[in-house]
Amino acid sequence: MFFDSWEGLLRVLIMGTLTYIALIVLLRASGKRTLSKMNMFDFVITVALGSAFATTILSSDIHLVEGVAALGLLIYLQFFVAWLTVRYRWFRQLVKGEPALLFYDGDYLWQSMRKERVTADEIRAAVRNQGLADMRKVRAVVLETEGSMTVVTSSEHEHVSALQDIEIPPGSSDH
Repeated sequence: MFFDSWEGLLRVLIMGTLTYIALIVLLRASGKRTLSKMNMFDFVITVALGSAFATTILSSDIHLVEGVAALGLLIYLQFFVAWLTVRYRWFRQLVKGEPALLFYDGDYLWQSMRKERVTADEIRAAVRNQGLADMRKVRAVVLETEGSMTVVTSSEHEHVSALQDIEIPPGSSDH
């Protein structure tokens, strides 16, 4: 139960080392986008990579070439999806979704917050993380597609071009 054979242990050490090296080479070759902040698709790829990596190391039924092929396929799929998201807006919306406005011009957008399952406490925490203590200095809080919150502050001479792709609900004040 605790130890089967030296051969099995040696196999795990060798396969783990070789699979690890192959994964590093594949990730390096695929570019920085593969390791960016995770959206839903990136999360799925990360879990699948981990599963393929572990299966390759631990299963004696999987040969090194098959495991590396599985890792390469997953990285290629991630690269291909990233390529499609850059070129086609409809595909980007399908894979990544849209950012959501949670707070705008002094008002919590409760309907949007409920839909995204975000509380006012979490919004205030995001504002504090930006070093702000006064909610009146906040123009907007946006829930980004990878789950982080962006805080946009107010200024005298502002142009809110960073919010141009964010749907502002009707009835919200707009300066």
